[in-house]
Amino acid sequence: MEAEAAGGTWSKVGTSLPVTSVQALVASAGELTVDKIGRYIQPDIDAHAVLPELSSEVPVIDLSKLLSAESAEAEAAKLRFACAEWGFFQVVNHGIPDEAIMGIKQDIQKFFQLPLEVKNAYAQDPGGLQGYGQVFVVSDDQKLEWADRFALFTQPSQARDMSYWPSQPHTFRNCIEQYSSEVMKFTHSLAIFIAKTLDVDPELVADKHVSQILRMNYYPPCTSTPEKVLGLSPHSDGAFLTILLEVNSVQGLQIRRHGAWIPVKPRCDALLVNVGDLLEIMTNGKYKSIEHRVTINAHKERLSISAFHIPNYDGIISPIMKTTEDKMLYKTVRVEEYLRHYFSNKLEGKRALDYAKLSGI
Repeated sequence: MEAEAAGGTWSKVGTSLPVTSVQALVASAGELTVDKIGRYIQPDIDAHAVLPELSSEVPVIDLSKLLSAESAEAEAAKLRFACAEWGFFQVVNHGIPDEAIMGIKQDIQKFFQLPLEVKNAYAQDPGGLQGYGQVFVVSDDQKLEWADRFALFTQPSQARDMSYWPSQPHTFRNCIEQYSSEVMKFTHSLAIFIAKTLDVDPELVADKHVSQILRMNYYPPCTSTPEKVLGLSPHSDGAFLTILLEVNSVQGLQIRRHGAWIPVKPRCDALLVNVGDLLEIMTNGKYKSIEHRVTINAHKERLSISAFHIPNYDGIISPIMKTTEDKMLYKTVRVEEYLRHYFSNKLEGKRALDYAKLSGI
């Protein structure tokens, strides 16, 4: 009963309208003319400059140096800078075993190669977000994203609904379990170091990342107009921390900094980490969530897996105020209320965060 209650609670986080599989559309449509894919054409995709020359400036944090007494202070300064000035960074020497990473990479690719009818056996139910389908589709006329997704509530274990966990490939369930557990351990360690960069008790963040949603993303190529579609619209994450693993070497992720888009070139040995809205609220804006989007390749598919870490569904997030002179920029929010607000709207930059800002900010 406890497991059913937990799973039922998480199933009420949000909903998304059903849409056609983009992978199936690509496979069946022949030439992808603008008329056929009109709902996917994004009118404002070129509104801001793209600066690939800044890709090399994305911070890289070495977890092993944070764990070493000799290098911890210097690396913590780099982590503080990355959270405050970028809201995004890569982490090397993260400690997740190679077999866990290779296993989940291989099985994600095999899953999306399965026939559509097999994947549809795990389709999202009306009113839910778990399973195979889309997210953030809230109206029948909004622009759609060039992607298919598969989402699972993975942590805590009692929140799982195993009917959504695929039996194909046959190793997939074990790979999901192993990867999910390893990423939870990594996130716990990282959150402790982030707390230290804020000079706060690590206990204050101990309950801020106890729940995990894994979302596997498949971005098919778009041979006709790749420059006019997006795999993921500009947004920040309604999480505390997000951990991203690139499944293959095809680039597409871009982060927004100083009004321009910077393409991310992931290191093959790194995890990508971004600050979420809930961490921005908790730090009263000191660490800012990063706006990001995904562009599409003309000839190659791209795959990734996002691990969203959030507090308990019935928890709260409050700004940490160091002194009475500090101006409070965000209100205390209930996690349930924020997530409902976040998932009930289409992705639109950092607009969701306005919900938590005090009036006049």
